[in-house]
Amino acid sequence: MLELLPSPPADPLFDLEAEFAADTRPDRLNLVLGVYRDRTGATPVMEAVRKAEVRLAERSVSKEYRGLSGNASFNRAMLSMVLGARALTERATAVQTVAGTGALRLLADLVRQTRPGATVWISDPAYVNHRPILEGAGLQVRTYGRPASAGLPGAAGMLDDLRAARRHDVVLLQGCCHNPTGVDPSVEEWEELAGLAAANGWVPFVDLAYHGLGDGLEADLRATRMLSERLPEVLIAASCSKNFGLYSDRTGCAIVLGSSRRALGHVETALQNAARTLYSMPPEHGAAVVTTILEGERLRAVWRAELDAMREHITANRAELAARLRALGHAGQAAALARQKGMFSMLSLTPEQMGEMRRRSGIYGTNSGRVNVAGLPADRIPFLARGIATALEAARAVPSG
Repeated sequence: MLELLPSPPADPLFDLEAEFAADTRPDRLNLVLGVYRDRTGATPVMEAVRKAEVRLAERSVSKEYRGLSGNASFNRAMLSMVLGARALTERATAVQTVAGTGALRLLADLVRQTRPGATVWISDPAYVNHRPILEGAGLQVRTYGRPASAGLPGAAGMLDDLRAARRHDVVLLQGCCHNPTGVDPSVEEWEELAGLAAANGWVPFVDLAYHGLGDGLEADLRATRMLSERLPEVLIAASCSKNFGLYSDRTGCAIVLGSSRRALGHVETALQNAARTLYSMPPEHGAAVVTTILEGERLRAVWRAELDAMREHITANRAELAARLRALGHAGQAAALARQKGMFSMLSLTPEQMGEMRRRSGIYGTNSGRVNVAGLPADRIPFLARGIATALEAARAVPSG
């Protein structure tokens, strides 16, 4: 049987991680995976998380099954954090998932059940796992262009492309800190998107993976809340991996807003049934940690302060990198970087140039040009700037034709 298995495609990010691990150069730099690192290069456990874990250990609560929807207190806390207003939480249901990836897959299964034949639209470029998750659930996928920005890939016709989305189609939007480009729609573009969805009848499917790491928690949630206020149905996949630092605890939430309690009851059952066939029920520890933080005034304040400090560190990294590139004579690349936000930035380098930067300088980003600014130790910023400048200058030196 196993001899009949065709060679499957490898995951490009983890292939690069393996290449980095095999690289013996002591000054090599890993900016591939989306993991926050502090000024020393470590990925710390947040103080709010440590304190919550101590409380949980002292309580020694039972490890009995929680059920297919996971931790109900966690679900309520996430609804409150993401949606804010009670009027919105009363229109919504939520189930705990295995991180944001699990939420994306459960909601993709819901789309397939409720809208057979629908197309799901994703951005171009998109988060590397969006298309595999959606196609793995049996959905058709089309792309829309990102707004163009100097030095960045993507078409200027994002809104024009989405005018082709039909009634009952679904449009996957990243709520903030777009991965991989770091470029979000403007306030005016979000308003246009909401109007387009209302007029043409397509459903927004919001991926929230980086809220709190762009412009601040409330600002990063503003677009999601606006869509939820104006439209009858919205799907939201929310992750706690980045903003709580719970990467390996796999903590997330699938949220659905609808127009009737009866419909939402059916939705919750459908999500539970999908979870039952995929993983039965999600792990408890991360959900219990998040609940303890969000339900306690003091711990929540500690967490918000830490989250703000992470955001400020990422912003400072990006600003310094842009300043270094400007000083090295690459004002265009610097200006593009300065307009980006969140964990990732997109460099105006080709896959060949990114490969050359790996070989020449030991700097590892994705072939698309994405680098993890949030994982950049402060003392390595000059090294990265020189590596980018070298790659850009080498491209200029190649004769045309």
